[in-house]
Amino acid sequence: MAKKKNISEEEIQEEKELSTEFVDKKEKKKKPVKADTTSVSVIDTQELNELINEDLGIKTDIIEEKKHYLLNTFLIVVTIISFIFLGLTVINNNSSIQMIISNSLLTVFTVIFTVVSITYQRTNKIMAFLGGFLLLLYFSLNICQCSQVFKTEVAAIPNFQRKEITSVMKWAEKNKITIHQEYEYSDMIEEYHVISQDITDKSLKSVKELTVSISEGANPSKEIILPNMVTWDSERVLKYVKDNHLSNVVVEFVMSDQAKDTVIEQNTSGTFRRNDELNLKFSYGEELGFEEVTLIDFKNKSKFEVEFYMKQHQLRYDFEEDFDSKIKKGFAVKQNIKAGEVVKVDDERVVVTISKGPKVKVPDIKKMTIVEVTEWAIKNRLKINFTEAYDDSVKVNGIIDANYQKGDIIEQGSVVKVTLSLGTLKMPKFKSLNDFYTWANSHQIRYEEKHEFSDKIKAGEIISYSHKVGDTIKNEDTIVVTISDGEMKKVPDLDGLTKSEAITKLDKADLNYTFIYKNSDKKKNIVIGQSIKPGSEISSKTTITVTLSNGKGEEKVEERKETTPSRPREDADNHENDSTPSVPDTPEVTPTCNSCSFRASQIISTLQQYNTYESAASGLRSYLQGQCPGLKVNIVGVQRDGYDPGDFVEGFKGGNTDSCSTISITLAK
Repeated sequence: MAKKKNISEEEIQEEKELSTEFVDKKEKKKKPVKADTTSVSVIDTQELNELINEDLGIKTDIIEEKKHYLLNTFLIVVTIISFIFLGLTVINNNSSIQMIISNSLLTVFTVIFTVVSITYQRTNKIMAFLGGFLLLLYFSLNICQCSQVFKTEVAAIPNFQRKEITSVMKWAEKNKITIHQEYEYSDMIEEYHVISQDITDKSLKSVKELTVSISEGANPSKEIILPNMVTWDSERVLKYVKDNHLSNVVVEFVMSDQAKDTVIEQNTSGTFRRNDELNLKFSYGEELGFEEVTLIDFKNKSKFEVEFYMKQHQLRYDFEEDFDSKIKKGFAVKQNIKAGEVVKVDDERVVVTISKGPKVKVPDIKKMTIVEVTEWAIKNRLKINFTEAYDDSVKVNGIIDANYQKGDIIEQGSVVKVTLSLGTLKMPKFKSLNDFYTWANSHQIRYEEKHEFSDKIKAGEIISYSHKVGDTIKNEDTIVVTISDGEMKKVPDLDGLTKSEAITKLDKADLNYTFIYKNSDKKKNIVIGQSIKPGSEISSKTTITVTLSNGKGEEKVEERKETTPSRPREDADNHENDSTPSVPDTPEVTPTCNSCSFRASQIISTLQQYNTYESAASGLRSYLQGQCPGLKVNIVGVQRDGYDPGDFVEGFKGGNTDSCSTISITLAK
């Protein structure tokens, strides 16, 4: 015990000495050193080394801390990437449960590895960095592989042939592709399944629309080779009619010496359409052989089979139709006389009810999506026809309207017409007025014409639109088109002038003219009338009809038309002094050619009142000739894709003319 105590006292003493020495050194540092030119400076080498080592130690610690920070950040990034990889594995449809579990365990390992590496106190963490780098490399390679898988899955348009249309609509909705449906008949493809498509194996990025042909089932008008059925029995005939989808078979039974229930006569054979009428005459045999019939159960038999049975047994019958949710359309639901009961031939009437299919109640189609409408139509055996229109109040691919409203009751096979929204319509830039008319009519845009005189814009060309390029066209908007009437001219007063004076004034006013002659007490070639009143504001180049005197004063008024184009003044003067009689001995009576003017909007609005070519042509001709009596209107019809019957195609679309002219207009048939 004494020895341990002595050691402690010695240690205490040493600590005191060291403390005293440290304090002395510190005090020496604090005391200023007086300049002594006679003394020599002495550097404590040991103290200098200690200061240098202390500074190096601080710098080393800072470097180590930066290394640890970078490593920790790197490991955290690796952990985040492991979670991304796990997420891609989960959402990948091709990932198995085993793959998801293994990647989940790998992610957990990465988290544990990161935590341990960050908290590990050892200075050298090269192994931690190496482990993190290998994990990063693994995750990166697998993420690239997953991305390639996703890219491959959606890279090209798949082949939808023979697939149900609902699966196509769901795919299109997911990939934001617009689907156009076209229905056609097919004996090979089941109803409501895809026959063909216009695009396959093409990148999704370059495709916005896809047109698919949908099967409507067997073609009722398809041509087949009809065999000669004479001598066929009834069972064989019924089977052939069913298998070949014949829809217009008329049977008759007569007594004959041929075998009972066999065909003895047929109206046609060879090339035949399924919906053509086929008349078959069957044999009763030499005698009927019965006066009463025990009825069979007609339920679930086709209308043709029921009718065949009735005629085969010479029964009187009637058909009624009613909705039924269990029996297929066109098949028997019930009968007024139960099966097993006896019916006398040519006495009682058998009434059989034929199913119209289930009663289909129309939902609120406007609140449904394209996929929902398609699924509803297929479920209820309906045909659906999609059209498109712009609508600023309905989002793209939303439903604007349908031909049936909520609560309507319809039958199977009905065509449901649905109008889809193309979203908002923007005002485009037009090259010509005709382009604008075509665009506006195709999108059912309301528009009005406004005419103004312009010194800069030629007559018939556009001065301005009420909407600028890029403006949104709202549903209730009406576009006002301002059209130039050309330079404004005032009609001069020609009354009493000579022909040459009238020509001079009309040329100066930049107006075209036509001369006609009329008997008058005035001197020959004196103006006695004009088709447009003096002072009227009209467009340049407008044609004015000028009436000149014949110089004869008979009471009987006779006139003739003389069309005089604008020509040099000298020629006009020479013509005035020409001694050749301007009027033949027997004056020709000709009608006055009154000027007429039509606006394009008037023609278009007239056509929009009709929905057939014939009615549109008749209505337009009546309107034009009613506004301009004597005008000859030549209207022809042509077949044009994208045009509805009665649509304007080309020809006279408005402007100035006269009652003696002939105009031609082409309409779509």
